[in-house]
Amino acid sequence: MTDLAEAYDPSEIADVFGDVRDPYPDLANARRANPVERIDFGELAMGDGDPNLPATPAHDTYTVYSHELVQRVLLDNETFSSSGYAEIMGVLMGHTILEMDEPEHRHHRGLVAQAFREKTLARWEADLVRATVDELVDNFAGAGHAELVRQFTFPFPVRVIARILGLPKEDYVKFQRWSIELISVTANWERALASSNALRDYFKPIVDQRRSDPSDDLISDLAQAELDGNTLDDEEIFAFLRLLLPAGVETTYRSTGNFLYALLTHPEQMEALRADRSLMKQAIEETLRWEPPLLFITRTAARDVELGGVAVKAGSQMGVSLGAANRDESRYRDPDTFDIFRDPGQHISFGFGPHLCLGMHLARMEMRVAADALLDRLPNLRLDPAGDDPHIHGMIFRSPNRLPVVFDS
Repeated sequence: MTDLAEAYDPSEIADVFGDVRDPYPDLANARRANPVERIDFGELAMGDGDPNLPATPAHDTYTVYSHELVQRVLLDNETFSSSGYAEIMGVLMGHTILEMDEPEHRHHRGLVAQAFREKTLARWEADLVRATVDELVDNFAGAGHAELVRQFTFPFPVRVIARILGLPKEDYVKFQRWSIELISVTANWERALASSNALRDYFKPIVDQRRSDPSDDLISDLAQAELDGNTLDDEEIFAFLRLLLPAGVETTYRSTGNFLYALLTHPEQMEALRADRSLMKQAIEETLRWEPPLLFITRTAARDVELGGVAVKAGSQMGVSLGAANRDESRYRDPDTFDIFRDPGQHISFGFGPHLCLGMHLARMEMRVAADALLDRLPNLRLDPAGDDPHIHGMIFRSPNRLPVVFDS
């Protein structure tokens, strides 16, 4: 079977906003100067002059930087609607919980959340996630060296999601290609739309089969889910499966890479974690705070509102800076420092309020299982001193493109 990293190199999905190594000083300056900042794009609407994107109406645009105000925006979904995602992502994915407001969101989330029950996650960990991690580590554990992005973090989550969905191994490569092309919408709109259609065509016979003959997988759970007499129709299932890909593939690959980078560049903390696994939970939460995989999400002002002393008109687009909120010095001591020993505080990396990430427990579990396996199986794990300069980069999505390591085989 073709290696997933060979089928699609991680560098091919680099952030289209550029190779930004450290956006945090600029985010900190913006947060201190204007916790709510109006961004002037002139009269340019999204998609104007770019044949890869559909044109959408121009809006007043603001960015929210402080922890307090980011939390307020995400908690108040009556004033700050998620409906703006429909303009582009809705065209690609269908009508998903990402763009829904209450009460539709609560009802629809209740249906799909049944597939992420605690008992189900425990079964996935034992039967799917650990096996996937061990298979990947087996490929390089005896070599004494590895490049952890290509050989581990990049192929890891797509194999997990494919197994959770009950897909055959021979389809993993094309499944990942469609997933990445769907995610890379700003790089190529037509390609993303073609992949969206390909995924629907791929899932249609599988959903039909699971409705008549359920199996022990996530698609069967979705096909059989029922709440107050309501079920999910085919298009709702296709939409959720498309939405699952950015969360289950993109953000998990990046958050796992960020976790490994943080440990490898702070070897004394990695050794403390190796010796005391009770530190794992707080180490994961600190990584998610310090380097979340996604720095910005969006909302739309549903009505005129004052936010942080700034008058915001209805219809304005709100860029919500998770990265700036997570490093707000009024909330966290020495926020730019990675410190797994700090007193834990709630971060915003999985969002907040009604749209708190549905897959956050799965993501945390995958990060934990991955780190445990590498610490257990790769003695004296460390960055390769002869390797390329590894670093986390990106302005919207953030992760390292390379993590060259050596260890005692």
